[in-house]
Amino acid sequence: MGNAGHESDVDGLTDHLAIRDSDAGEIGALRAREYLLLATLLREPMSDELLAQISGITGDPSPLGMAHLALAGAARKTDARAAGREYFNLFIGVGRGELLPYASFYLTGFLNERPLARVREDLAALGFARREGNYDPEDHIATMLETMAALAAGETDADAEREARFFDRHLKPWALRFFADLSVAQSADFYKAVAVVGLTFLDIETKAFTIPDTPDQQKPARAH
Repeated sequence: MGNAGHESDVDGLTDHLAIRDSDAGEIGALRAREYLLLATLLREPMSDELLAQISGITGDPSPLGMAHLALAGAARKTDARAAGREYFNLFIGVGRGELLPYASFYLTGFLNERPLARVREDLAALGFARREGNYDPEDHIATMLETMAALAAGETDADAEREARFFDRHLKPWALRFFADLSVAQSADFYKAVAVVGLTFLDIETKAFTIPDTPDQQKPARAH
């Protein structure tokens, strides 16, 4: 996806790290980077260059920091060929992959159903259009994560209420289930570490969005 007024393509970890704190404040930038990291990991197979960058990720003793360290360790134990084979088996497959990372499938059991239409409606309202060359339905998990990154980074005119609404409508109902399935998928090895990052971060986000805003005060749980 791309914003009509701002180029928001995600080609790799370099773009993931390039969001400036001044775009949306330090916490917003950190959240946007996390969403973009997950989107980058799930959009397409890993390259050796991207795996090398991921292998250098550091973390603190927090649950998310430990998940980052585990992801870096998993990146050091694989290569693009092995990770690419995993990605194919998980998300593409012969006929279909082990997992279908689409909101419609998780919410209805079928592809291209009403959840996709709702995603398209909300993306259009936010000023997003399909990126040229991207043929995935817009309810792909990576597109949802990229959109949240743009909202967290302040790349649109949407306020905090619209950001929370997008999360509640398009990620909260199914994304944690997707990452839970990925964490136990038969074809997953490197992607089990990706799943742990996704589960940990989205659990933090889910809880943070339930904390009421108070005047002149940011939600404390968002400082991760």
